[in-house]
Amino acid sequence: MTWILRTLFILFAAALSFQMFPLSLNPPEIRGAALAAALAAAGLLLEFLGRRVEVRVLSGAMVGLVCGAGAGAILWRVVPAAGVLGLGAEFLRTGQLLVWIYLGAVLGALKAEHFTLDSLRAGGSRGTAPANKILDTSVIIDGRIADICETGFLDGVLLVPQFVLNELQYIADSPDPLKRNRGRKGLDILQRIQKGSHVKVVITPTDFPDLKEVDLKLIELAKQSRAKILTNDFNLNKVAQLRGVEVLNVNELANSLKPVVLPGEPMKVFIIKEGKEPNQGVGYLDDGTMVVVDNAKKMLGKTVDIVVTSVLQTTAGKMFFGRFENQPGSQPEDVDRLRRNG
Repeated sequence: MTWILRTLFILFAAALSFQMFPLSLNPPEIRGAALAAALAAAGLLLEFLGRRVEVRVLSGAMVGLVCGAGAGAILWRVVPAAGVLGLGAEFLRTGQLLVWIYLGAVLGALKAEHFTLDSLRAGGSRGTAPANKILDTSVIIDGRIADICETGFLDGVLLVPQFVLNELQYIADSPDPLKRNRGRKGLDILQRIQKGSHVKVVITPTDFPDLKEVDLKLIELAKQSRAKILTNDFNLNKVAQLRGVEVLNVNELANSLKPVVLPGEPMKVFIIKEGKEPNQGVGYLDDGTMVVVDNAKKMLGKTVDIVVTSVLQTTAGKMFFGRFENQPGSQPEDVDRLRRNG
């Protein structure tokens, strides 16, 4: 069906062009053929853009094109009939009309990328509207994004692509109980965010059939909508940064919010298990930070006062080393101990 429509359009363009400029060999007259080729190429280009570009951008380009054509038509009469600087009037008029049409279409497409109903409501409000954020599947299932939204630290619009919803639905329908529970949890988290009052959730139908991987679709959508990606996926984070897309990583946010503790500071820790070294105890802070304590093996199941001896930053976050306050001793070899404790 598509090829039939293309053929009819090309035939229509050729008929219109040759009616305006009949083909002639004596004297040579090829303007009709050139115009037919240009119209056919423009039509095919618009079809290609229609598959790749959002409707909003195409609409903006069309509005800009009409405005540019109007400006060119107004200036058509300004060009003297005798021409300027040896250039013919027809050449100058046609040239300035094409320039105005081009500028109008380009400016219309660029401005349309930032045009939303929210921008109309904002009207003349000062400042720049916050960039939209795109949620990926992993950050929705993780669940912490709902807590962040409820605190009011996030503003703007949260975009949830339809292909992400499809992936959540696929996981929720999985025969594997673990996957099924994760998928249902993600759908519940998304519903919880929608009910909140601090952010607006928008389901966008934009898809990229040529791309198979969800991560690549997210990156392409972020580029087109000039949005940031909200994720906790390490690989997506790196690939998006390489593609020039800004990423907000929930894991990095969590690590940055962990308490700042310096060596020598006191701390209370609940010893939950034995360490891998003799007389070691291991505890965890409220945020999940691991604390390895010297001379605390006999304090299992108790909260003890310790003194921090060192702080180690790893790719997974921070890790504290300390010693039981009532049993001072020499500082452990922290780096080797970290490797043995995994």
